[in-house]
Amino acid sequence: MLSRLRLACLTVALLALGPTATAQAATESDPGDVLGNWTFQTKPYREGQCIMSGTARLTPHPDAGVYNCELTAVEICSMWGRSVVVQSCKARRFNEQVSIRSEIEQFVESKAEGLVYVPDNFALTVQDSRRMYGSLVSAATAPVEFVRAEDGIS
Repeated sequence: MLSRLRLACLTVALLALGPTATAQAATESDPGDVLGNWTFQTKPYREGQCIMSGTARLTPHPDAGVYNCELTAVEICSMWGRSVVVQSCKARRFNEQVSIRSEIEQFVESKAEGLVYVPDNFALTVQDSRRMYGSLVSAATAPVEFVRAEDGIS
């Protein structure tokens, strides 16, 4: 009888904390949390003529499993040069899968005139708190690796 009473009290206490507190506690203990700063780099694509690298920052969103994000992509292609593009994005996480969908905000540096730059989307799998891997899904596709950025002074 006493253990049922303890269980009931614990349940009432958790309900009183609400979903925000329990979700926050789950996030804090999650070794695969994806919030924060990341760097990324693709393998060469377009028959080895292009490569992309960049940075991404994932920040909290009010909805569970959703993150606001911003990324800066640097694409270098031997046939048309370098593009630097700032993009806003939404990331969605379902278990160990992360999907990033982007929208172009600003062209900092543009490749050859007349070529169209398509937003950079990613389909990723969380390996651990420091690494995600998967694919760039854009005008081209390529394997990509995201590594948690080290916050230090350079």
